Amino acid sequence: MKVIASQLRKGNVVDIDGILYVILKAENFHPGKGTPVTQVDMRRIDNGTKVSERWKTTDGVERAHVEEKAYTFLYADGEGYHFMEPESYEQVAVTEDVVGDNKVWLQDGMSVYLSIHNEVAIAIEIPQKVTVEIMETEPVVKGQTASSSYKPAMADNGVRVMVPPHIGVGTRVVVNTEDASYVERAKD
Repeated sequence: MKVIASQLRKGNVVDIDGILYVILKAENFHPGKGTPVTQVDMRRIDNGTKVSERWKTTDGVERAHVEEKAYTFLYADGEGYHFMEPESYEQVAVTEDVVGDNKVWLQDGMSVYLSIHNEVAIAIEIPQKVTVEIMETEPVVKGQTASSSYKPAMADNGVRVMVPPHIGVGTRVVVNTEDASYVERAKD
């Protein structure tokens, strides 16, 4: 199935000359002058080689036929990351190179989408927003309003997040998994 390059997202699988690649990062650039382009970083599935490619945003790219299914994250151990299919309770182990940088966002019971090709998990798609707890940050300063200045904080998963001044230790916040940016205070 052909899609235009600007529609490619992290976790998609593309077929280029019969070789499957999983997209690690896709950015669209619209220069003031010239043709808009899509810059894509991807990993070759069969040998793990990382490749960078650039297409015009209107170029057609062949998306590979893979089965995308919802799975629930269970745990991680020496064998890899273990997920369960919620309807059949079938478990699947995924290697660390497939999970990649997403491993810091995985939480017990989190629902993710795994791309399955020939009975092997080749890509993972995690939720765009995740709730984390702030473990350390500078203390809340009385009278400081929520201005445009942000302060660094460490989340319970070890990721550094820039948060508004009124966020203190122990506060649960929603974070965007694409760029580890603060979205809002958690409502739970």
